Amino acid sequence: MTDFATQCVILGELYEGYKEEKDFRAFIEFNDLGLPLAYLTAQGLVVEVSDDGRRYIIDTFEMFLQSIKLTEDDIIEGMTLDEVLEMAASED
Repeated sequence: MTDFATQCVILGELYEGYKEEKDFRAFIEFNDLGLPLAYLTAQGLVVEVSDDGRRYIIDTFEMFLQSIKLTEDDIIEGMTLDEVLEMAASED
């Protein structure tokens, strides 16, 4: 399983950099809790995440990986969104 900090970084970068992109608009709108919470956590603005908050982030991360046809086994601790998207593109 991908560590929680890496999940937050990847989702936070997605939220920050792609929230206006057409390709991700539906995903971002659907995950309107998990993505901003991951962003705030990755930025250190949220110090402690509740169990429910963790579940939102983890579920959002799993959904994101499914949408780009990767699994948690593909993700290495410390990866960035760019690395994940590059990996997904090379899998096509």
